[in-house]
Amino acid sequence: MSQRVSYYEIASDGMEMMMNMEKYTKTAAIERKLRELIKIRVSQINGCAYCLNMHSADARKMGETEQRIYCVSAWKECEFYTEAEKIALELAEHVTLIPTKGVPDEIYQRVREHYDEKQYVDLVLIINQINSWNRISIAMGNRATEK
Repeated sequence: MSQRVSYYEIASDGMEMMMNMEKYTKTAAIERKLRELIKIRVSQINGCAYCLNMHSADARKMGETEQRIYCVSAWKECEFYTEAEKIALELAEHVTLIPTKGVPDEIYQRVREHYDEKQYVDLVLIINQINSWNRISIAMGNRATEK
């Protein structure tokens, strides 16, 4: 992978903090495949090809179907995502596009129909984590490469 800066070396303390948050999000009581779908959807919105490539591959390894990976950008029109998955994806879009969408009480209430308070916080942290990774990856010039 080519990148502009060896940021893991230059800012090792900061990157260690990012990796610790990553470890935390992996312990969240949010289904693993859904975590990957959230990462894919947020990366689509942010235009991060590096993260899209990585998380699509990760989702496949976890057994996620090609259909669900390919259609996540149009989740509203699909019958093969659960209502809980749909509201998590909607929350991901709202948090990612917070300047224009915000997170209105109505979204929060619909999320809470499927997730408890801790899961809500964990969803927000997962969404924020991938938004941070997208911004780091894009700013550092990471590129998706063929395997």
